Amino acid sequence: MSTTFTNATPTNTPTLDVGFLIDGKWQTDGEPTEIRSPGTGQRVGTTYRASAKHVESAIAAAVRAFEVTGKLGGYERQRILRSIASGIEKRRDELASIMALEAGKPLKAARVEVDRAVFTFNVAAEEAVRVGGEYLPLDWQASTAGRWGIVRRFPLGPIAAITPFNFPINLVAHKLAPAIAAGCSIVLKPAPQTPFTASRLAQIIEDAGWPAGGLNVLPLSNEDAGLIVRDDRIKLLSFTGSTAVGWQLKAQAGKKRVVLELGGNAAVIVCGDANLELAAERCAVGGFTYAGQTCISVQRILVEDSVYDKFVAALIPRVQKLKVGDVLDENTDIGPLINEAAARRNVEWIEEAVHGGAQLLCGGQRTGSTVTPAVLTHTKPAMRVNCMEIFGPVVTVEKFTDYGDALDSVNRSDFGLQAGLFTRDFVRITRAFETLEVGGLMIGEVPSFRIDHMPYGGVKDSGLGREGLRYAIEEMTEPRLLAINPAGL
Repeated sequence: MSTTFTNATPTNTPTLDVGFLIDGKWQTDGEPTEIRSPGTGQRVGTTYRASAKHVESAIAAAVRAFEVTGKLGGYERQRILRSIASGIEKRRDELASIMALEAGKPLKAARVEVDRAVFTFNVAAEEAVRVGGEYLPLDWQASTAGRWGIVRRFPLGPIAAITPFNFPINLVAHKLAPAIAAGCSIVLKPAPQTPFTASRLAQIIEDAGWPAGGLNVLPLSNEDAGLIVRDDRIKLLSFTGSTAVGWQLKAQAGKKRVVLELGGNAAVIVCGDANLELAAERCAVGGFTYAGQTCISVQRILVEDSVYDKFVAALIPRVQKLKVGDVLDENTDIGPLINEAAARRNVEWIEEAVHGGAQLLCGGQRTGSTVTPAVLTHTKPAMRVNCMEIFGPVVTVEKFTDYGDALDSVNRSDFGLQAGLFTRDFVRITRAFETLEVGGLMIGEVPSFRIDHMPYGGVKDSGLGREGLRYAIEEMTEPRLLAINPAGL
């Protein structure tokens, strides 16, 4: 078996050789796949693609393991989760370095993500002993006098998790942590671009004492991943990724539950009474962190006409100050997109908008996989930079005169993940909360805001169900009623 991790740092980055995990054993009897770093092309290491036979072994292992994980006491699940959080924290620099190399995420952003994963597992540890129920009085009719019931939540069974490249540890944590808290076994397919972070996390989970077979990690082709999606032994599919793929998987999933966290083209409304300096600062962060490769990245900014010029004057210098460069440089803000094809698509959409009459206020130049942060104005709603998810360092800024029209503009989207609103007017806040078709509305903040215990998910094409530890645990458990008739005892 050849699974090698070292304490990698920016100055010590040996290549990695990592197999896949089935039933507590790391294996390398699959197709070798070389992983290279976005932007530089540096070889990060080799992983091994599992096959259909490995899928069968992994599902069978998860079914067997559920007989153990489903019976673990809350205190046991809590202990394991706390140990995982501690293990991640101890390996903070190593995990951040691996993530920076394989995902092209700037090192300082990678460290923030590792810290979030620690928080995610710590919250899951708290929730593991709170998977409760309720007392239910049943004596609401004379014929049922004296009767009562209790409702208790039970783990569903083995779950399947499919995760994306953009948050290689924390979005994996959002599948694994609630599953462990609930007592479910797991089959994980990590993103093909970022297998090493997920595998390192799996080793930490093993070391924490999660039972063998309780977590199986398989790099797979899309075709072989479909075997997990369709298998009725899997009781829930949790997918984070592209909109088109997510809904296709749901159609294939059969009778199992499905939770989808998909894409967006998140909007921000900036009203005339807003703190413009704060709004501009947050939009610069929210639009360009990790080169805009997040589903709640700021993409559309709508600014009240009375303050439009002031807002743009505050935004552009902040965007231009963002440092584009080497992801292992501690000062870098913007690194490459995940591959050159994504960078070319971003520039193509920018050029299409400019040819259609838009004005490019800054950025938009491509070097290899890197695109400098771009701000567009005078765009049209039907342009792809507005109506589709660009998933890159590009935002549009337009003015509005009527607040109702601004709300309608936000809703004129196939997506509905999160939105942001900068205003001090409580009437406008409540109107937006009641009107906007989104999973979450952030006031005095951009839609990119997320703290990991809050309910997180969207409507329309943005998804189905909710993540966030307590909410994900509810998805992964089934309520069961015990009804008591004392007269029959």
